[in-house]
Amino acid sequence: MAPMGVSVSRGRLLLCILLCTGMIYYLYSRFGSTAPESAQRKVDLRQLLSVAIRAAEEGGRAVREVKESDSLHQRSKGKTKEGADEMVTSGDLLSHRRMTSLFSNTFPDIKLISEEHDNSEVDKSLTWNYEIPTLIQESIGDARMVPTKAVTIWIDPLDATQEYTEDLKNYVTTMVCIAVHGKPIIGVIHKPFSKYTAWAMVDGASNIHPRKMYNEKTPTVIVSRSHAGAVQYFSKGAFGSNTTVIPAGGAGYKVLSLLDTREDIQPDSADLYIHVTFIKKWDICAGNAILKALGGHMTTIEGDNIDYSDSPSNSGGLVATIGIDHHALLKRLPDLKNLASKM
Repeated sequence: MAPMGVSVSRGRLLLCILLCTGMIYYLYSRFGSTAPESAQRKVDLRQLLSVAIRAAEEGGRAVREVKESDSLHQRSKGKTKEGADEMVTSGDLLSHRRMTSLFSNTFPDIKLISEEHDNSEVDKSLTWNYEIPTLIQESIGDARMVPTKAVTIWIDPLDATQEYTEDLKNYVTTMVCIAVHGKPIIGVIHKPFSKYTAWAMVDGASNIHPRKMYNEKTPTVIVSRSHAGAVQYFSKGAFGSNTTVIPAGGAGYKVLSLLDTREDIQPDSADLYIHVTFIKKWDICAGNAILKALGGHMTTIEGDNIDYSDSPSNSGGLVATIGIDHHALLKRLPDLKNLASKM
């Protein structure tokens, strides 16, 4: 009888192995691998672009509403590196709440960095219907999937706050940038008071284009209003006494000055954007993405690419161009870093 008992034990063992194997296969096929679900999630860049446009325009509405109600309640939230007051208004904060709420409600697992911070709860009424606009679907036919963990959303709820308080509304923008693995991929710049929105996706599509011609020999340079004099002196030394330097507010405005826009939307037109001092990445990420999508460049003064993974600070200044040889131009600016160190 012993052989019979052994045979039965082996049969039971084989049955148990088959049942366990079947259960493991079922669980794996039903729930995926053992890695955390959040680590496997992916998102379509076309969806992120759609929400970025909607968020920038929602922020723009908030900026207009506050301005029209004459309830800015402006105050200083600290000092810039140059020692000037860094202003914040009700327009900044209301725009921040709307823009961040829309993204938080739609993509709660994606890292979001905004210039402003407050303790308000997320506005659950701000949602997206998950419909990609027809123009985006027609321009970018196939889904562009990326891991959610690789994405960082940068929001500037009101660029050019100082100019906003001075009623220089043309400089004001709201901006959204989508970075993937630290690289700027989607940029949206919205001008609230003209209701104009520029957007672009790297290796995707755009609704804005470069100008047909740029002056590489004697470029028109656009710079911050806060250090126009120093950069003007430097630029004339680098490019000649006939060089024109345009002082302007807002990084978004300056990037748009390099592109093909109607004069009533963007009065200033430049060939080169220079910033020689410390600047935050929410100010520049959207413009960087748009320029990159159109074949342009935005680098530090040293010529390094700017990483948008996490830290909000860019202490290397910037040079932005399109339609000209960026690296050849950098070689014509050997003293720019010396100027930056004095600012």
